[in-house]
Amino acid sequence: MPFITIVNAELAWGDLPLLDRAQMQLDAGERVGLIGRNGTGKSSLLTVIAGRDNLDDGLITRADGLRSVYLEQEPALPEAPTLRESLIVRGHFDAIADEREKWTAMARLDEYLQRLNCASSQNPLSASGGEKKKAALALALSFQPELLLLDEPTNHLDVETIETLEAILTQEYRSNRSLMVITHDRAFLDAVCTRILELDRGILRSYPGNFAAYEVRKNEELAAETIANRRFDKFWAQEEVWIRKGIEARRTRNEGRVRRLEALRRERAARRERIGSVRIAIDSGQKSGKLVAEVTGLTKRFGDKTVVKDLDFRLMRGDKLGLVGPNGAGKSTLIKLLLGKLAPDAGTVRLGTNLQIAYFDQLREQLDDTKTVAETVSPGSEWIEVAGTKKHVMSYLGDFLFAPHRAEVPVANLSGGERNRLLLARLFALPANLLVLDEPTNDLDIDSLELLEETLENYPGTVILVSHDRRFLDSVVTQVLAPVDYRHPDGRWMEFAGGYEDWVCQRPVLPEAPVKEPEAKAAAKKPVRQRAERMSWKETKELESLPAAIEALEAEQQELMQKMSTADFFKLPVAEQQAVTGRSQALVTEIETAYARWEELTQKAEACAK
Repeated sequence: MPFITIVNAELAWGDLPLLDRAQMQLDAGERVGLIGRNGTGKSSLLTVIAGRDNLDDGLITRADGLRSVYLEQEPALPEAPTLRESLIVRGHFDAIADEREKWTAMARLDEYLQRLNCASSQNPLSASGGEKKKAALALALSFQPELLLLDEPTNHLDVETIETLEAILTQEYRSNRSLMVITHDRAFLDAVCTRILELDRGILRSYPGNFAAYEVRKNEELAAETIANRRFDKFWAQEEVWIRKGIEARRTRNEGRVRRLEALRRERAARRERIGSVRIAIDSGQKSGKLVAEVTGLTKRFGDKTVVKDLDFRLMRGDKLGLVGPNGAGKSTLIKLLLGKLAPDAGTVRLGTNLQIAYFDQLREQLDDTKTVAETVSPGSEWIEVAGTKKHVMSYLGDFLFAPHRAEVPVANLSGGERNRLLLARLFALPANLLVLDEPTNDLDIDSLELLEETLENYPGTVILVSHDRRFLDSVVTQVLAPVDYRHPDGRWMEFAGGYEDWVCQRPVLPEAPVKEPEAKAAAKKPVRQRAERMSWKETKELESLPAAIEALEAEQQELMQKMSTADFFKLPVAEQQAVTGRSQALVTEIETAYARWEELTQKAEACAK
């Protein structure tokens, strides 16, 4: 039996429906990524599935006894001396009557806190957004639910923690456990998800595979939809011309055609157009000098912690620099040092000539909550000039998806995504040849992310970018500045050419600190004679056959992916669709197992040959 089934779901907020006779099914073992534009109702759908809200109409059924856990986008943590104690209160651990069960639950919590590298002894009031999110995730994972519902789990997390979370979810949520996650992190969707569920104009559409497979199929669908709409509009226009001919259209023999035109009008009015895209234009202003910034011997400490130590580097005009590092490594501090907002303890920062700087701060401190949206972008005027073109403020705000009635809304009433778009609108209205962007991707939907990527790629000025979005970094930056020791930053930074993946390949591999054993225990150990292992005939034959077997599995996987990406796939009987999807998911495990076995036998063969 499916974990969740939704039939003819209706859910409205304001004039437009969030769910419009939507259908969906969630089976055991699935990892589903729920995507869609900001404001389309993704979080509302998740709360309905979690049982926290109800549908306006339609039916939702859950498997009997289904254990589910829902983690909201901004989890509230109760007051307590430490994060761990706060989680114990939030998780109602004290209400567990059985002592053994209680201590088992707390042991699982400690395990996930450690795996996510969470500073669990920290006070919740002073904890960063990243530490709070890691703590809440550890609690949700410790419950080991059959269905885990996550709303934007990667927000505020550094890349290392995101990758750890990916590993946990892919290892633990398969066969009899399922996951549904809302996220705009495309690399996360590619690594974790086995199916993409898109919420678009009230309709839920399902796409097998990860985000990359979804992109291929979606582009094909949008092209077909555009052609169909164009044909419909042309036929509708012809019928409107005909009806205006007057008496001929009102003859009895043409009454059927009149009725058809009325039906066309109703269909045209009911058709909800695809939501518009953000349109971003940046005024790059005048050219800066060739040298944008030169840093020599830069050092900054906070108490006993060294954030930057003896840093030397140059930033040239047109460079796009990405700052990468775990939470607390000092990325935002480094930006403030470069901009002169913070004085160094030692060393110098020399800025180039003719610089026009636009700074996007992570905390959105530049936004005044008491001002309206329009006042924030264009104070004291209804007109704004961008890249030499004069535009009305309403038109300019429309480029960033602000409807006219939202222009007079106070900034305090905006959502996270709206605040992000507003700050981008404010910054890009000013001429700037140096863009400093600290976490600009938080709360942006995927379409807006991709457009911002394209805009920054084509921007002729200089960019300094802080982001934990790996795909965004790879698309935009030309060099990376990262801690030498990524796991334990000590203030030493190093520059690398290329994007995020290039940095991953180039960064130094540092040895783990050896774990010291007690001396008495070490002395008591006796040397054990190692027995030389030999390859058996069966293992030798298996090693010879594995490359061909892996190649066959990968060919079958590619064939199934192509089949699922065609427009005719969803016209097949449901049983056949499920068989293809199930086989595709099984192949992932089979290929991983085959590669692991091939590596194991190869290492054994090499050891025997020595």
